[in-house]
Amino acid sequence: MTDVSAPIQVQSSAPEKRARLYRMLWRWHFYAGLFCIPFIILLSITGSLYLFKPQIEAALDRPYTNLAVTGPSAPVSQQVKIALAQVEGSSFKSYRLPDGPTDAAQVLVTKGGEDTIVYVHPTSLEILKAIPREDRLMAVVRTIHGELLMGDNGSLIVELAASWAIVMVVTGLYLWWPRTAQGLHGVLIPRLHAGSKVFWRDIHAVTGMWVSFFALFLLLTGLPWTNVWGKGFDMVRDLTGTAAVSKDWTQSRTAEREATAQAFSHQGHDAPYYVANVDDIAASARAARLAPPVTITPPNGKNPNWMARSLAGDRISRIEIAFSAQDGSEVSRESFGDKHVIDQAVGVGIAAHEGQLFGPLNQALGVLTALGLITLSVSAFVMWRKRAPVGVLGAPPPIPDQKIGVGIGLLIVVFALFLPVLGACLILVAVMERLILNRIPSTRHFLGLAQPATH
Repeated sequence: MTDVSAPIQVQSSAPEKRARLYRMLWRWHFYAGLFCIPFIILLSITGSLYLFKPQIEAALDRPYTNLAVTGPSAPVSQQVKIALAQVEGSSFKSYRLPDGPTDAAQVLVTKGGEDTIVYVHPTSLEILKAIPREDRLMAVVRTIHGELLMGDNGSLIVELAASWAIVMVVTGLYLWWPRTAQGLHGVLIPRLHAGSKVFWRDIHAVTGMWVSFFALFLLLTGLPWTNVWGKGFDMVRDLTGTAAVSKDWTQSRTAEREATAQAFSHQGHDAPYYVANVDDIAASARAARLAPPVTITPPNGKNPNWMARSLAGDRISRIEIAFSAQDGSEVSRESFGDKHVIDQAVGVGIAAHEGQLFGPLNQALGVLTALGLITLSVSAFVMWRKRAPVGVLGAPPPIPDQKIGVGIGLLIVVFALFLPVLGACLILVAVMERLILNRIPSTRHFLGLAQPATH
């Protein structure tokens, strides 16, 4: 489908090279879009919802704020003890500082790698609610967005779709870039009354011109979360000595659960060890006036210290403080400015991706980009169905002699190296095309593949 396996043509005239490049990129754009459209629509919808995570979770937690209280709040250690009793055999994972004295405490306990949020009344110590963290609405939305509810296999599919979407956007920009246009119509302003064909063409092209930069930004800033690219990124950082001690993001939910199970399993201390000093740590965390929300994490198998962390959405305001497990004294403090420049860049990118970097404007920009991507997908589908001949897929015609230029070959190599899942897919497609699809005349005709060379 991509002519990856074709031999490289070394000499061609300039017009012929441009024509071949245009034809090749047109086919890439078509096949990439055909694969990506369902995922782009799903990711745009779930991504738009996740942009409003702070507002949605605040609304869901409203029944557990501004509670009727009968006196001062109970010690944090008692709140944690009650939460641990709610989930038998669990370990204390974190405590979220309430925003106010009349808000319920949120205690996160874990058992076998599965986390449960327990809401505890601050004075009566009544259990108001207990819910697995992965069952919360925004956690489900995030899982759909990142894994399609299919675990690591779903994560791999999302990464592949994102990789092809990058190809789709880049090739689309090349194909639709105005070379001979006069004026803004058809470039930045759609021609709405020039007939159906021009209408859908302009809706697609003009929308692409407006949202391509933002779409590429979202796709690229999402790569650190992915399984293959993200782990490769970590390997490069290990090799270059720039790896972070701890990151603000993860690649795999499965790996995250396994790490939780390992870190918070029985370590030679019973539960009171973990809660004995939590009152002092909570007081120190409040005094530090960290940007909310703030969580307190006990010593565990991976970190011998108590940790107080700001989880501020913009990430620039985040500070984490380590406290000694022995006497509660401050051991270290790390702000956003103390992180490696790579972590700062990724952190800013993730915050913008999540719509939390610069407030409501960031959320609005994210929603508009998502709507633009949905518009691109719908208009592409309409144009495809309007133009596709009956009985065939309707792919753009292949290069007649299947030969590609050196520049196209290098372009393929660059994309394959930067996006390894895409590279593996290209190899698989090339092998399938040459060994299977091209050998079946009806399939070759339907998919619009080039006629195999005869010798």
